[in-house]
Amino acid sequence: MGNQVKTVLLLGALTGLLILIGDLLGGKQGMLFALIFAALMNFGAWWFSDKIVLAMYRAREANPSEYPRLYSIVRRLTTRANLPMPRIYIIPAVQPNAFATGRNPQHAAVAVTEGLLRLLNDDELEGVLAHELTHVRNRDTLVSAIAATIAGAIMVLARMAQWALWFGAFGENRERGGNILQLIALILLIILAPLAALIIQLAISRSREYMADEGAAHMSMKPLALASALAKLETVARQLPMSDADPSTAHMFIVHPAYGDVIWKLFSTHPPIPERIARLKEIAARMGQLAQ
Repeated sequence: MGNQVKTVLLLGALTGLLILIGDLLGGKQGMLFALIFAALMNFGAWWFSDKIVLAMYRAREANPSEYPRLYSIVRRLTTRANLPMPRIYIIPAVQPNAFATGRNPQHAAVAVTEGLLRLLNDDELEGVLAHELTHVRNRDTLVSAIAATIAGAIMVLARMAQWALWFGAFGENRERGGNILQLIALILLIILAPLAALIIQLAISRSREYMADEGAAHMSMKPLALASALAKLETVARQLPMSDADPSTAHMFIVHPAYGDVIWKLFSTHPPIPERIARLKEIAARMGQLAQ
């Protein structure tokens, strides 16, 4: 239920922003256009956001004969967790990372980078895949995909407002006064919209990552392997940030793909890796795999 509420709130935020921009740019006609656009955008986010995110990272569906190790681990985990087999994608990136997407477990996809497959051993890879499958089981993937779509839309809308301001396009609002306030509102929108894209990601609680780590620990029964994988992933991400990673999708990855970016650190959507590792060690101790 929690994720459904978050989804509704995110879609409502996008709708409200579109209506505000429509009113500022075109009065009543602008609001009507914004409502229609919002309906189309929300429909697209619900049904196609996973395809959009996968296309953004040039992900290609993995062939089982080419990646038998990957398919074997995913099949083992989905059988254990009683989940449908997701589609599996490969991202052509050197940085080791992964994310899951899809509106529900029946339409889920798990994407891993080529760097992830090269860096991790089987146990560590199993921990990472279990983390992503926990997101699928918890239906976090729909929220994440919609958040990415909304954040991207906000960036586009900010650019639209910038062009409208540049050309003085206030439409009907020129005839009804209050132009100074509308001008100020547009300027604020242009300045704050990029930050709003990041804030939307922050709206997806950091607790989601902790829950996925814990779920992965129990699904794989290898919390220390996941802890080891997270340590490796953080080290490489610091040394080799994913240069083409979109800020609107950073929250979807198991570790932040742009550790080298100071601004992204200030608005990080991920809990600190040392804290995640410490929690996994506590779980391992409760499982009797580590002396307390």
